[in-house]
Amino acid sequence: MILTAVVVVHLYLWRRLVRASTTPGSRPRRVLTWALVILAVVMVVTFAGSRLGLGMDVERVVAWPGYLWLAVMFYLFVFGLVMEVPRAIATFVVSRRRRTAETAAAPAERAEGEAAPVDEVVLAGAAAGGGSTAHGTATIGRPAAEGAAADAPAIDRRLFISRTASAVVAAGALATVGYGVSRALGDPVIERVPIRLPRLDPRMSGLRIAVVSDIHLGPLSGRGHTERIVRMINGLQADAVTIVGDLVDGTVAELGRLATPLRSLESRYGAYFVTGNHEYYTAAGPQEWIEELRSLGVRPLRNERVEIRHAGAVLDLAGVNDLNGVPSGDGPDFGKALGGRDANRPVVLMAHQPVQVTQAAAHGVDLQLSGHTHGGQMAPFNLLVPLQQPVVAGLASVPRTGGGDTQVYVTRGAGFWGPPVRVGAPPEITLVELRT
Repeated sequence: MILTAVVVVHLYLWRRLVRASTTPGSRPRRVLTWALVILAVVMVVTFAGSRLGLGMDVERVVAWPGYLWLAVMFYLFVFGLVMEVPRAIATFVVSRRRRTAETAAAPAERAEGEAAPVDEVVLAGAAAGGGSTAHGTATIGRPAAEGAAADAPAIDRRLFISRTASAVVAAGALATVGYGVSRALGDPVIERVPIRLPRLDPRMSGLRIAVVSDIHLGPLSGRGHTERIVRMINGLQADAVTIVGDLVDGTVAELGRLATPLRSLESRYGAYFVTGNHEYYTAAGPQEWIEELRSLGVRPLRNERVEIRHAGAVLDLAGVNDLNGVPSGDGPDFGKALGGRDANRPVVLMAHQPVQVTQAAAHGVDLQLSGHTHGGQMAPFNLLVPLQQPVVAGLASVPRTGGGDTQVYVTRGAGFWGPPVRVGAPPEITLVELRT
């Protein structure tokens, strides 16, 4: 299905940006056609890299051009669709003017083409002697070359429209991707979010929880990416740090070095982690990362909870596994994570996907912290996220079993997946402040 979509989009781009704006057999057409083919192959190899066992070093080489072309291709397609309407209007206007000009010229052409009677046409040779005469008619009309020349301006105008539209599409796509790269590779935005929990003990009011998700250590990220995130989190002086999934896109052997800065995370009550869907996509599965994070001082919450004791009050912090663990028997278990606790005190749940809030509400959770959506990462994908998840980004609530609401905060994530591009959804580190 994905391969089919890639082929269809590339065919559309070739028809609209290459064929429509170049002449048959021209060098620009050949060069642009081969460029599209090569970029499409690089993109497919990029996606298939891990499955083909190319190794992280090879993946790093192909990932940059492959993923950047994916972003450019996507926005060429988007801008191309947007330009279909003005392109169609301009083409219609040109065609209509041409037909009007042809209609107006037709009577004159017929008049010019009518036979003019001539009694006798004296040929030029008669003056030299042996001249002869001929009786008949002389037809006066435009040479064929003049008719062809009349059509040329209309053809040139259509080509001009196609080239102008292609230039607008290309400029829009490249500018958008350039902006998106600068946002994706820049510092995450610090979002400070106060959240009121009615059941929170007043002595705990002001407790601060740093939330980070979707760091996505992988072929396009370096150790500096992790170091920057750790530095920014430490600057928040949070009471607890929560990493809500999708930390990595590879094995410990490939990416362990990039994760070591997590050892330097600072908070009063510790750093915690739950799995996301991408931990289950790695070749060795999530378990090796569970052990690796433990060695770095980050505690995984595997369908379990801990008590956060603050100023003489207690808050339950729970975590459940991601839904992608279900096929391997490692899915979320809300009963295990939340069963048997004191129902009078509030509970904050770490769950990677926002869609898990329905089960959270059924188990009396006060607040769920999630990621997964990236806020859409590249607009207009944010319009498609609601087809799968109840919240794209930010704070929302659903009715809770037993009364009240379960609130869910969805962070946009601090990294990116696939293209190093973020448009309309800047990377984020969140500082949640709990209030009564």
